[in-house]
Amino acid sequence: MKLSVLSAAVLLTALPLTTFAAGLDRSGQSIAAFLQPGNYAEAGLSVLDPTVEGQGRDQKPVSDMADDYYFPSAAVKVQATDKISLGLLYDQPYGADASYAADNVIFGNGVDGTTVEVRTNNLTALLGYQPNQHWNFYAGPVWQTVEADIRLRGAAYGGANKLGNYNIKVDQEPAFGWLAGFAYQIPEIALKAALTYRSEIKHKANATETSSIPQVPAGYHPLFPNGVDLSQVVSTVEAVTPQSVNLDFQTGIAADTLAFANVRWVHWDNFVVSPTLLNHPLVNQNLIDYSDDQWSANVGVGRKFNAQWAANVALGYDTGAGNPVTTLGPTEGYWSIGLGGQYSPAEHYFIQGGVKYFWLGDATAQTGGNAVGQFSDNHAIGYGMKIGYRF
Repeated sequence: MKLSVLSAAVLLTALPLTTFAAGLDRSGQSIAAFLQPGNYAEAGLSVLDPTVEGQGRDQKPVSDMADDYYFPSAAVKVQATDKISLGLLYDQPYGADASYAADNVIFGNGVDGTTVEVRTNNLTALLGYQPNQHWNFYAGPVWQTVEADIRLRGAAYGGANKLGNYNIKVDQEPAFGWLAGFAYQIPEIALKAALTYRSEIKHKANATETSSIPQVPAGYHPLFPNGVDLSQVVSTVEAVTPQSVNLDFQTGIAADTLAFANVRWVHWDNFVVSPTLLNHPLVNQNLIDYSDDQWSANVGVGRKFNAQWAANVALGYDTGAGNPVTTLGPTEGYWSIGLGGQYSPAEHYFIQGGVKYFWLGDATAQTGGNAVGQFSDNHAIGYGMKIGYRF
């Protein structure tokens, strides 16, 4: 039941779609490209179109607050010798995009609505050692940047007299982590299993916070007898992108047919971002916090029809990272189904496309420990395309 390199690629590149995942998780941080045989390069682009609606604590509707977003990925792997391989992977593992309507009094002030934009970039360098045809041990450093531009508006954050006109801009700063793992394969039956650990990465970035909190005059508050001005703070924001583990598995189940699975764990439990101004005793709020770890799984089947065409179907589940959730992304987990197709004009390259539909979990949005909205019956559609080349 040995499968050709082309057929094996149906799974190893899988659906060119990332997930609408728990917390800020986006790409899934796959290293599938590094496990391709021989010399290999790929580039892909995924787009997600979510619809997230609900109602505020005033029982009035909240229109779709989830913005569309796209994220690229790229990878190159070189088999330097029979036993040594080198790889370089790029993705955007974490992020958030949201914009609430300005005329919603819970999340807007009539002029502006709450908006969120969080971006990350991740570059992973890998060195692999293959003592024989079955085993592959790999490790390497990870370079990562995080930047954010967030504006909080409306009664959900206490209104204009407390925190309702709060802005924070976090400058892009690099930080470093590491990755390690191993893979085992039996080529004759297209069996491959890989376990990959990524470390947490600690970020310290310069940030500018501004708010409409009035200046506290001297003698007004017992904690600040000399008064305090919270209208602008320039500080250092500390955030830790979480450690994670990916388990990938595939095996041939019939001629030119593969079954595959991916299980991912992300340590979101007790994840908190609390900038200086928000952490002030007069405000005492977190910008982002999650209470539970994320578990997700995708399982499916890939099939090669002929030398040019192959396809796969996959089902997915994500637990979410706890409920209630932050207003930055008020959903809790999902169920999904995805379809992908692959066309190979020649043996050394292919074009792959896919679509995935997500049923997003209901969630309660909160700020400062108080429920400010309910979001239910939401969904998302993802699209992706990838080009792979063997050289």
